[in-house]
Amino acid sequence: MSEKNDGANRDATKRSARERLLVERERQKTRDKRRRTLIVTAAVVGVLGLAAVVGVIAANTGKDGSSKAGPVVAPSGATGKDALAIQTGKAEAKSSLTVWEDFRCPACKVFEDQYRDVIHDLEAKGLLKVDYHLVTLIDAKMGGSGSLKAANAAACAQDAGKFTAYHDVLFQNQPQEIDDAYGKNAKLLELAGKVDGLDTPAFRKCVEDGTYNSWVTKSYEAFAAGNFRGTPSVLLNGKDIYAQANPMTPQKLKEQVEAAGKASGGSEAGAGAGNGKGEGEAKASPSTKSGAKASPSPSPSPTRTTSNGSSGSSSNSSSNGRSNGSSEN
Repeated sequence: MSEKNDGANRDATKRSARERLLVERERQKTRDKRRRTLIVTAAVVGVLGLAAVVGVIAANTGKDGSSKAGPVVAPSGATGKDALAIQTGKAEAKSSLTVWEDFRCPACKVFEDQYRDVIHDLEAKGLLKVDYHLVTLIDAKMGGSGSLKAANAAACAQDAGKFTAYHDVLFQNQPQEIDDAYGKNAKLLELAGKVDGLDTPAFRKCVEDGTYNSWVTKSYEAFAAGNFRGTPSVLLNGKDIYAQANPMTPQKLKEQVEAAGKASGGSEAGAGAGNGKGEGEAKASPSTKSGAKASPSPSPSPTRTTSNGSSGSSSNSSSNGRSNGSSEN
């Protein structure tokens, strides 16, 4: 009888153990399911949180004008392909200067300081027009946003009819290349105070909103696609002034532009006097060879910009025409 009881007890014990094991397994499954649910929930929350952060960043990017995305809007009077140039001087001028510049570029400042007076004088005489293309080479090579913001501010000044004055002020007050002072709107607005009538609510809003950031970015893309050696890249009537065998100087620029103006004017006057008739026939004549002779610029050799604005040397630029900290495109 005792053996039967012992067997029954052992069977009961085994069943109890199996039942406890089954119960524990069910509990473990429940815990695992709960843990998986928590992990998935946390992952979803994390993704949503990241998306929210990215959204906030995207919403705030550009409030200081640093990298505002949006449609390309050109400033008032912009000209050239895709309206990427700001032109100064008279549109009918016989000579044209094309300048690719960066407001943070030291070599560009050297060019401006040396050529500024001659350029303004030739523009005032109606002999020269200048197409300025604003780029962001230093931002791209050294980081920061000063090139972009300064270019945007200059485009805002164009809307106000104050481009030339503000353009000159920016170069005259250019910070050190490694100092991204122009990356602060406050500095750009401070310098606007040096130009009579520029510091207005409309100008301030344009600067702070980064209205022309996309336009400046597109200008830089055109610069990169053009395979220019560096900034400044300057072309007189389509010819690189730094690629000539006889390097350009401010005085030579003055002489060439004035010669082109005189030759053009002389041919028209001669035609009018020769036929003894009114100006109609003379003006209808195409450009004569005398105009071609007046352009002494040699054919351009492979572009090798010196970026110094004068005779091919500058402490602020490298031998290949890029300012320190820059590299070839």
